[in-house]
Amino acid sequence: QVQLVESGGGLVRAGGSLKLSCAVSERTVNYVVAWFCQAPGKEREFVAGMTLSGSITYYGDSVKGRFTVFRDAAKDTVDLQMNTLKVEDTAKYYCAAGILAYARDLRSFASWGQGTQVTVSS
Repeated sequence: QVQLVESGGGLVRAGGSLKLSCAVSERTVNYVVAWFCQAPGKEREFVAGMTLSGSITYYGDSVKGRFTVFRDAAKDTVDLQMNTLKVEDTAKYYCAAGILAYARDLRSFASWGQGTQVTVSS
């Protein structure tokens, strides 16, 4: 099973930037790694995803143009660069691995990390 470990969360002011990293134990390019977020009292929702080959990236509507998902092959991580952060981006962010490109539902991802907290202050 794929092992995933997130890092990079923290506290940032609205309008600022933060980069999250997901260390992925699997190097097979057919895998899809996605980022999800979950705010208190809300359901976990899709943020961004990509194939490990880098050929496909896709985003949730609320983050398009602000967030970028990419692979750092040297570090074996899938990173999420978050720019122009908003207070409503405050959530715990999880990375997950699956095999279906363009998947956005939780059930399509069999492996999950423990999450990293992102807090955006006004």
